[in-house]
Amino acid sequence: MPSSASASVHSSPLHLHLRLQLSHQAPRLAALPFSRALPLPLRLRIPRPLLPTFPLALSHGGGGDNDDGDNNKGGGGGGDGEGNGNDGDAPDGRSEALFVLAQMGRKLESLPSDLAAAVESGLITGEIVRRFVEMEGSALLRWLLQFRGFRERLLADDLFLAKLAMECGVGVIAKILSSLFMKCNTVVPADSTQVMAIVADFMLVYLPAPTVSLQSPLAKNAGHIANFFHNCPDNAFQIALAGRSYSLLQRLGAILRNGAKLFTVGTSASLIGTGVTNALIKARKAVDKGLDDEVEDIPVLSTSVAYGVYMAVSSNLRYQILAGVIEQRMLDPLLHNHKLLLSALCFAVRTGNTFLGSLLWVDYARWVGVQKVQEEA
Repeated sequence: MPSSASASVHSSPLHLHLRLQLSHQAPRLAALPFSRALPLPLRLRIPRPLLPTFPLALSHGGGGDNDDGDNNKGGGGGGDGEGNGNDGDAPDGRSEALFVLAQMGRKLESLPSDLAAAVESGLITGEIVRRFVEMEGSALLRWLLQFRGFRERLLADDLFLAKLAMECGVGVIAKILSSLFMKCNTVVPADSTQVMAIVADFMLVYLPAPTVSLQSPLAKNAGHIANFFHNCPDNAFQIALAGRSYSLLQRLGAILRNGAKLFTVGTSASLIGTGVTNALIKARKAVDKGLDDEVEDIPVLSTSVAYGVYMAVSSNLRYQILAGVIEQRMLDPLLHNHKLLLSALCFAVRTGNTFLGSLLWVDYARWVGVQKVQEEA
């Protein structure tokens, strides 16, 4: 009995001690009910800012509008192939463009179809949309914006029209002055030179100018070569917009493609210019017999081919570097907010480039044998 009593005495304090520990830990667990003391859903529910102007810019007609709020793959058919490739950039660019469009009181359906498709795909920034709406305030620019070629170039460079006027005006004068400076008797007289200069200089500014690409995708059955040149930029050195990128091969393809176009333009312009000049020479000889020995007929075919090759190589490279590197990458970032000074520098650079090209043409034409050096008495 004493042993059992002693055992019970020794065991009871241990039993009481354990129960005190359990009762001591239980209130600690119950004192921190996180789910009741801290209502996390109410504390973290931050409302997102809503932009009520977005729906004002959206088109209310046509299919595909039901999904505009959730996925940005472009309303209407035919845009799935382009939209899927830029899913990461489309929402931001599209929202920015729509926001600017709504700020200016315009709807998406008021834009040209190719520009509206580019906005839906997120390939057009808000700055380009703003530039388009502001240009429509001018009657001349509004008329030119109806043509896709001018629209792509004016949206990429708001001074494109001024550069076009600079080049065509300076081109004629520079070619005449360079001929006098070299003291040579050109095979192509001044009248045909002016005709060639106006046509050629227009295309020398138009073709290599940086653009905002708005062209629609080719058909699925198009060949690999057609697809390759279709995806090349218009200027080999131009800055790619958000959502687009050009490989080195595509930029080289831009030089090759523009070279082929400029060869056709140069050859055709020279054929027209030399043909008109030969007709004028024959008319003068019929009136004045003394001109038979002083004025010679122009070799039409050789001069035209030589001029086409010159434009495809020398003019192509010079104008691509001028528009894509000197103007877009160097002058425009520095003087973007000083349009008058930027225009003056562009005029100076283009005048120097045109005069240099005229000197190079004289040397090249003399080298290939289509131009004769004046013999001093």
